[in-house]
Amino acid sequence: MATLEDPIEIGSCEVPNRLYRAPVLECAGNGPDAVDTLIDDLEPAAESGVGLLCQGATIVRGDGGCAAPGMTRVHDPEFVSELSRLTDRIHEHGSRIFVQLEHGGLRSMETWHAEYREEHPDLEQLAVSEPPWQLRLLDRLGFLAYDPHVLETEEVYELAADFGRSAAHAAAAGYDGIHLSGANMGIVQQFLSPFYNRRDDEFGGSPEARLEFLALVHDEIRERAGDVPLMTKVPAETPAPPAPVVRRKLSLEDGIEIARRLERIGYDAVVPVQTSVVWDMSIVRGEYPERAWGNEQLHEAYDAAFGGATRRRLVAAANRVQSLQYDFDPAWNEEFCRRVREQVSIPVLAEGGIRERGEMDRLLGSSGVSSDGTREKAACDMVGMARPFYAEPRLGARLLENGTDAETPTDGGLRVLCENCNNCTVPQATGAPGICRTPSVLRKRGELEREGAYERSET
Repeated sequence: MATLEDPIEIGSCEVPNRLYRAPVLECAGNGPDAVDTLIDDLEPAAESGVGLLCQGATIVRGDGGCAAPGMTRVHDPEFVSELSRLTDRIHEHGSRIFVQLEHGGLRSMETWHAEYREEHPDLEQLAVSEPPWQLRLLDRLGFLAYDPHVLETEEVYELAADFGRSAAHAAAAGYDGIHLSGANMGIVQQFLSPFYNRRDDEFGGSPEARLEFLALVHDEIRERAGDVPLMTKVPAETPAPPAPVVRRKLSLEDGIEIARRLERIGYDAVVPVQTSVVWDMSIVRGEYPERAWGNEQLHEAYDAAFGGATRRRLVAAANRVQSLQYDFDPAWNEEFCRRVREQVSIPVLAEGGIRERGEMDRLLGSSGVSSDGTREKAACDMVGMARPFYAEPRLGARLLENGTDAETPTDGGLRVLCENCNNCTVPQATGAPGICRTPSVLRKRGELEREGAYERSET
């Protein structure tokens, strides 16, 4: 049995407790204010006592590959060295920080962002294979635009080397570990997924071969960055559309097997997540973001991103349909995490819809009773949240200082303020920062701030 306050080791890194800030978009970019923006975004969580902070997806190359505006690139050692200011600040509070490495592949802005495509006409998407027919149909219908460059075998090796080089830069800047973005439709998931990967070389053709890219990335990171702790998200494409629309996808059993193989390869931790084969609301389950789409001040920026007012309305309509399909589901990755944890001995990190302190205790195995009266086995070794930190940047203090005794309502204990309304996420398509924009949540946060709820007893 573990509690939220217990320390844990991920590889050679000891994390002071089992609460982590899951990776989200910081929209810091690489400009002169990038490091200060990251400090402003990440330091409050460390100040509040969060054990591990995962900096959001950063791109391992200097051109292309960004899935959204404002993503930070970590290919340049001179820039990454400046991030030591960030890591030093996080360490001053006793927290640890991992950086998430990514390349968007077919999900990059070259595919969906109209203005970006116009400004960068020579950029091609990197592709594992030719896009599946479903995506080519969306291209013909004008919803997306594909001009892919399918990676040759030697180019796959070079891409893996870019992950290794970026990891080495990060380790030199004081990052405590590397977190690969192995899901959310980035290029790592595209290598793993039979929906995307139809290669006939050593990186495709079988489940084992589709895992070879992650094995190669592991080796590159070990060679260039040493024994830095390394973890990755592990996808199961269970929310993907059913057959006949999508016949080839990763099942839950496939995801469990990937996690088992990753442990044998040498990964230090895994984050099992259920995610679709296309970008949809399966990873941000919740309400339709009425306020975000209705904000007329953002309409011009939305139109630039999506290619005009008509397409903006179509995207909003699709968003509304998906909000019904993927309504909020508490701890929606729990079953996947639990089954992976039964098969591996490395730490399993859980995220996705975790919103209550009591729920965290149950997932960690420190509370909870099964139907036969026995204590439930733990589903994970750490618990993380993403959007709730937009709503409460110093959320850790409330959860760690007060525990389950802070409130005694019928909702099972202390609960985060985040309402899963997604008004924070949609504006990020325009490059807007990830902040809570819901007045009711902001009012409650103000009340809690005045009550001292975000103060720590020990600083």
